[in-house]
Amino acid sequence: MRLATCEISGTVIGGVIADDGLHPLPGGATVLDLVREGLPAALDIGARALRGPAVSLASARFLPPLQPPAVRDFLAFEEHLEGVTVGFGASVPPEWYEAPAFYFTNPHALVGAGDDVPVPPGSRLLDFELEVAVIVGEDGSNLTPRQARAAIFGYTILNDWSARDLQQREMKVMLGPVKGKDFATLGPWLVTADELEPYRDADGFLTLRMRATLNGTMVGQDLLSNMSWTFEELLSYASRGTSVRAGDVLGSGTCGNGGCLAELWGRHGTIDPPPLQPGDVVELTVEGIGTIRNQVVPGPDLPPVTPARARPRARQGHG
Repeated sequence: MRLATCEISGTVIGGVIADDGLHPLPGGATVLDLVREGLPAALDIGARALRGPAVSLASARFLPPLQPPAVRDFLAFEEHLEGVTVGFGASVPPEWYEAPAFYFTNPHALVGAGDDVPVPPGSRLLDFELEVAVIVGEDGSNLTPRQARAAIFGYTILNDWSARDLQQREMKVMLGPVKGKDFATLGPWLVTADELEPYRDADGFLTLRMRATLNGTMVGQDLLSNMSWTFEELLSYASRGTSVRAGDVLGSGTCGNGGCLAELWGRHGTIDPPPLQPGDVVELTVEGIGTIRNQVVPGPDLPPVTPARARPRARQGHG
């Protein structure tokens, strides 16, 4: 089942996608409401919605499928990290192999599958990132991978846009990324977990084909099954010693083989292809899920950031 949130004639509607359009959820429920019901109940509610009338998608704007309580983004593709680090004369750090790594990103900075994406203020090295994200379907803590499998509600596409110059500066102070990652695309809809079970291999990975094009030219393709951890293992780790909530989003991290420009920059040893510019169109497609397509547009013209001021480090106040 495909669940979407659309703006149609100024009204935001959560519903089930079918060939004849969007079937609104009963009682004005949101997709997040449905996720919190759990997958079995949600499928029943969705089936009820499909028996009702559909709304045409001819003028629909696809918003992010849901407003997640939290977004964690992992780094689960070894090939991606290899490509990025080689450009800095380094290699994959041994610590990467010890446990999944992730950061928290801004759940309020998500945009829809067809929205324009402004260049972040001050950035000149804009990049895309081709990922798949899982949506948690129930609250939990200290989940085993087996328990995590049952807690996965569904999947969507994530473009974890990156301002590489801002990101590099931020991470040199051992924090971040911050403004280098303060924007992402989620969509076009949420595909419930049962829809993708036929793609699961013997090791538990989903063998979904992933493809990225820039202005109509393919720049990268990979299989989601090239992740080094399954989504169940990522969710288990996210819940380790803490809690996850229904609706939380967990990104796979960028796939390899051209899943972003930075990997190609690292392997080529030069900024080639060039960074994204206003007018560029990035299209990401994942088998079994769909396609998101965003155009880069000029960002806001803001004043420069105030640098740190030198302080005397006095230990006594006045008076």
